Amino acid sequence: MGTVLPFLDLNLLPDPPTFSTTDAGNATTPIIRPKIEPKVEPFDESTTQILTHQLEFDNPSSNLLPSSPTTPFPDPNDPSSIALEPAASSEENVYSEFYRITEMFRSAFAQRRQKCGDVDDLDPNSRAIVPVPDERRLVVTTRRYQKRSSELVRVTNLSIEDQRYFRDVVRRTRMLYDALRIFSMMEEDKRHRMGMGRRMRGDLRAAAMLRDRGLWLHRDKRIVGSIPGIYIGDLFFFRMELCVVALHGQAQAGIDYLPSSQSSNGEPIATSVIVSGGYEDDEDSGDVLIYTGQGGQDKFSKQCCDQKLEGGNLALERSMHYGIEIRVIRGFKYEGSLTTKVYVYDGLYRIVDSWFDVGKSGFGVCKYRLVRIEGQPEMGSAIMRFAMTLKTRPLQVRPTGYLNLDISMKKEKVPIFLYNDIDSDHDPLYYEYLPRTVFPAFIYHAAGNNMGCDCASGCSNDCMCAQKNGGEFAYDNSGFLLRGKPLIFECGANCCCPPNCRNRVTQKGLRNRLEVFRSRETGWGVRTLDLIHAGAFICEYAGVVLTKEQAQICSITGDSLVYPGRFTERWAEWGDLSQIYPGYVRPTYPSIPPLDFAMDVSRMRNVACYISHSTSPNLLVQFVLYDHNNMMFPHLMLFAMENIPPMRELSLDYGVADEYTGKLSICN
Repeated sequence: MGTVLPFLDLNLLPDPPTFSTTDAGNATTPIIRPKIEPKVEPFDESTTQILTHQLEFDNPSSNLLPSSPTTPFPDPNDPSSIALEPAASSEENVYSEFYRITEMFRSAFAQRRQKCGDVDDLDPNSRAIVPVPDERRLVVTTRRYQKRSSELVRVTNLSIEDQRYFRDVVRRTRMLYDALRIFSMMEEDKRHRMGMGRRMRGDLRAAAMLRDRGLWLHRDKRIVGSIPGIYIGDLFFFRMELCVVALHGQAQAGIDYLPSSQSSNGEPIATSVIVSGGYEDDEDSGDVLIYTGQGGQDKFSKQCCDQKLEGGNLALERSMHYGIEIRVIRGFKYEGSLTTKVYVYDGLYRIVDSWFDVGKSGFGVCKYRLVRIEGQPEMGSAIMRFAMTLKTRPLQVRPTGYLNLDISMKKEKVPIFLYNDIDSDHDPLYYEYLPRTVFPAFIYHAAGNNMGCDCASGCSNDCMCAQKNGGEFAYDNSGFLLRGKPLIFECGANCCCPPNCRNRVTQKGLRNRLEVFRSRETGWGVRTLDLIHAGAFICEYAGVVLTKEQAQICSITGDSLVYPGRFTERWAEWGDLSQIYPGYVRPTYPSIPPLDFAMDVSRMRNVACYISHSTSPNLLVQFVLYDHNNMMFPHLMLFAMENIPPMRELSLDYGVADEYTGKLSICN
């Protein structure tokens, strides 16, 4: 494993410190800075309290009862206790009315008991209007959440195996968060349609459930520098997801820092910032960032008073003082996102200067100059902006390297680029593009292929297609996969539902712009030019279907065959909520027999055939039927297992290597 280093004890440093970081972030030069005494302040929990209230409200298992008053309620049976109360306020009038009605019910039940004898006496100390058996009384307990540690550490010397391990931990946590968020939104839509209160935010609810079960990452340590398993360019759609993976621990504030009340030497230390355009005095040129401190804004995000050197502002100054690197996350609007902003991790920066200045609104603001540390991969935000330009003006951005601007020849709804700036290989141009899988004619004539639902406006959970899926649809109203299944039945040509039915997702074809490109590491690969959300449909893995006997003949000639039965069952990971719900059962219906057919991609293929193999893939294979009902021959549909930023390569788990040939077992 890598090394977890306790952070430098700041009390042991000379005063004033004799080191600082140059603009390049690599060397140190001695300087003398006047020491700024930190303000003695309690831990600012205002944002945390607001968030905690929201999370507990969204969490049905939390204590939703208001806190009890400091003094007990007056006993309605004790006149002296009521007489000692001060003049009645509006709130006390409500209590008085409550007690009056309670006594009225008590009297009525007492009379009923004297007359009929079928009503039990109430406990005089109980405030219940009717008696409740002990076994039915609800005891509400408050959960104790694991608080963030105040211990600062830095993780170094990670081996390749360590990096893969932490990457897989982050990937699984994010996959669980996304699946839970989609599932929660679906449940909230049902509650809203039934009139059971206002709709809750799925991102907050998912984060609350993960926190309840101790699944937030790195709560036992507060990491300075890079977070293991998180790469530069990783994309996030929600602020709460940043908290879940420990990239940024504040749900609302733009500066994440260790407060002075928790610091070993009483000085706050900043670890990360979010740059999202909330302050008019920010200046962002990429590698150099002029960051404006926090505070002094009104509810309309306008500067209305001077900022103070306290809290997060002081923490940034102290981080500069001690040469501590800062994680920078940029938030901005991006075309194609379902949220108002996307957040992308851009790497580590050094604070090289700080000063107090008069801002554009005429008020004093704290400013900090951050310089990106050299030797890091390209910024994710820069890549996203590049991809946005590339979609509209590819030849202007990259005048050389394009072999074709649409290898599908308009057979797909969006073009597929072909790019090679490495060598003279033009191999993808020699195949006929196949947008959908070609099945043998006999499977369309099987019994039951003419059956369809009779839904006029859209499918409901009690229609015939829903019953074929085990009583629930696999997609939400936005077309995202709720959880993987052995097989999904979509509505087909014999169904009466409209084309926009929620159960018609994969048959609509490719939606995102993809690019087949030449790579020195993986040969031909596929990357996306669009932002892809977790759970979204990508495309079909298409070829010409061969029966077992046909496949045996073609394998002799050395044709390229794909065996769908050898794909790893990654669909079982998507939507697996066993860590959240103890009674969760993996979907086993509709079940399918072992797939015993092959697909020939030696002459006709589509873009999916160029997707590279990975043991930690970002795509999964989901079997789907919509144009026939023969479960022996399903379509191979690809879905995103995580949020995929533009220009990132797509990958699949093709299975283990064949023990005889040493090649991936999916290909012959």
